[in-house]
Amino acid sequence: MKVQLEDFKVEQFEKKLRKYKGMDGSIIPLLQSAQEIFSYVPEFAIERIADLTRTPPSNIYGVATFYKQFRLAPVGKHIIRVCQGTACYVNDAKGVMDAIVEKLGIAVGENTEDGLFTLQSVACLGCCSLAPVVMIDNETYGNLTGDKISKILDEYIERERGMK
Repeated sequence: MKVQLEDFKVEQFEKKLRKYKGMDGSIIPLLQSAQEIFSYVPEFAIERIADLTRTPPSNIYGVATFYKQFRLAPVGKHIIRVCQGTACYVNDAKGVMDAIVEKLGIAVGENTEDGLFTLQSVACLGCCSLAPVVMIDNETYGNLTGDKISKILDEYIERERGMK
């Protein structure tokens, strides 16, 4: 499936490219710019960065895959991060994860078909006293159960439907 990039985002990215033209050490800032604009680093951006920096695309791809901060595929509007740290694990993070998987019909690393959610498993969110913990975007939810997270997701879904 080929993703269509919006023209205004491509124009924004082209402006960033011009800003860094001829500058050494611009690969990471350009990858960051691409991700900031598109929410991931599309193949188009890798090719343009390669052209600008006169670096083989395989080297740009190597940098993008080396650093965990870069995503090479689109993500949902809301990113759900489920903590799998020790405190969360012993307080049934698996049950919370199972409830999310069942509710949304996706596995870890996948997006919902409507592009609303991406599900991620993370090693630790640093909120052990609230275990089990889930972050949706920048909002932290603690002391969760399968029922609680299901209701929280219902609220997000309802909010999105109200915006359409």
